[in-house]
Amino acid sequence: MFAVMKTGGKQYKVQAGDVLRIERIAADAGEKVQFNEILMVGNTIGTPTVKGAGVQADVIDQIKGEKLIHFVKRRRKHGSKRTKGHRQKLTLVRITEILEKGADKSGVKEAVGTGSVSAAALAALKPASNKPVKAAPAKKAKAPAKPAAKPAKAKAESKPAAKPAAKPAKKAAAKPAATGADDLKKLSGVGPALEKKLNENGVTTFAQIAGWSKADIADMDGKLSFKGRIEREGWVDQAKELAKG
Repeated sequence: MFAVMKTGGKQYKVQAGDVLRIERIAADAGEKVQFNEILMVGNTIGTPTVKGAGVQADVIDQIKGEKLIHFVKRRRKHGSKRTKGHRQKLTLVRITEILEKGADKSGVKEAVGTGSVSAAALAALKPASNKPVKAAPAKKAKAPAKPAAKPAKAKAESKPAAKPAAKPAKKAAAKPAATGADDLKKLSGVGPALEKKLNENGVTTFAQIAGWSKADIADMDGKLSFKGRIEREGWVDQAKELAKG
């Protein structure tokens, strides 16, 4: 008697004593498994499978197939090539018996492919260990907790409250220009900002600028970062004219 069974996406015509290399199933060497997807037994054709039929087999070993080389090269991309090697995982089984009926009540472990189920499901398929489970030792009763220490009495004198942080000192307001000061903006190239800088350096009148010596001009050039601007603009001569009138 022969049967046509399906496993790992492939169909096999088998009879008792045949040795097959099939896609890997979740079983160890020496175990007995049963294939339940039977498409045909003898003259009985399934629709799509034969109800109650099965094929039993012994697992001989878990093996790997021949090495396959997969080489890819793209001719329009220089240096684009890739080589991969692969060996398919297989299971070697020997067919022992073909059942036309009653396979669903045989009690033999079902052959399940490792690629079709999760790891948790594979673990559940393994038979449970027959070793007796040791009872966990009883936990010792905990000693009653000691009462918490009484809080210390509050001192009669309360600590003085922390002093508030000192407020940041306000920036000193800019000093107003001295009374009787001249309008220094009349000088060539002097605007409000530059007039303010001159006032901060104590220069408020045309008479002061008219009386500058070369040393005074060099000193003011350094303070205002002018680099000879005072002489180029002719502030001293302008100040003399403005001081007269």
